[in-house]
Amino acid sequence: MSIELGKHNTLKVVKEVDFGMYLDGGEEGEILLPARYVPEDCQLGDELSVFIYLDNEERLVATTLTPLVEIGQFACLEVAWVNQYGAFLNWGLMKDLFVPFREQKMKMQVGKSYVVYAYLDDESYRIVASAKVDRYLSKEIATYEAGQEVNVLIWQKTDLGFKAIIENKHSGLLYDSEIFQPLRTGMTVKAYVKQVREDGKIDLILQKTGKDKVDDFSTTLLEHIRENGGKTSFNDKSPAEEIYDAFGVSKKTFKKAVGDLYKKHLILLQDDGIVLMK
Repeated sequence: MSIELGKHNTLKVVKEVDFGMYLDGGEEGEILLPARYVPEDCQLGDELSVFIYLDNEERLVATTLTPLVEIGQFACLEVAWVNQYGAFLNWGLMKDLFVPFREQKMKMQVGKSYVVYAYLDDESYRIVASAKVDRYLSKEIATYEAGQEVNVLIWQKTDLGFKAIIENKHSGLLYDSEIFQPLRTGMTVKAYVKQVREDGKIDLILQKTGKDKVDDFSTTLLEHIRENGGKTSFNDKSPAEEIYDAFGVSKKTFKKAVGDLYKKHLILLQDDGIVLMK
């Protein structure tokens, strides 16, 4: 059995001591799980899912905490402190995550957050991070299909919109003209693939397109009306901003959904709103 440093591993409890439990690390020997992280009902022979990293003395140590990033992943993390060697990011564990100066695009500042990639440094065998994320994004042509739902990390603002990292692998772009909600670097959101271009670049949108999108929101709007006693004050004259604040969709999508429900004889349109058909 080999341990994956910087990732979650399932290990068996083999020894109990005053200061914690030792886990079977296979070729790496026994690995300490400090007492503060031991589950209350933990017993010898139990198998635990633990994250393995290095303590301040460069020894393997386990924790049941879940860090904000693992090796091979991107995340937006805040700088906790800096010294003459680099910056140290808060990633949810006792020991902060190191970013050497050579891996910073600009000098990192305490209190600010940066999108980074976590990896294992071959020379030092340490878990470190890099803000030069471009080099870690996949250069392979993506196989996403148009309309496919994906998880994205908002990466950086550009003249065209926002760059986003798709499923911890590819870079994509959300165009300003198609963004109807506030975005900022570090946000994780669901998006949809608009298209994969011939050159491999990926265009993203935040909402479904076409009939599926309207069908989904038609159901949402109908539930909203039912939950509000069979009536809503929203109609096609409502300001786009108010519609977005309430439902998270554009006015165009709202009007199409209203039309869809009206054609199905599910609602009546009135000057002061919309009511359910009795």
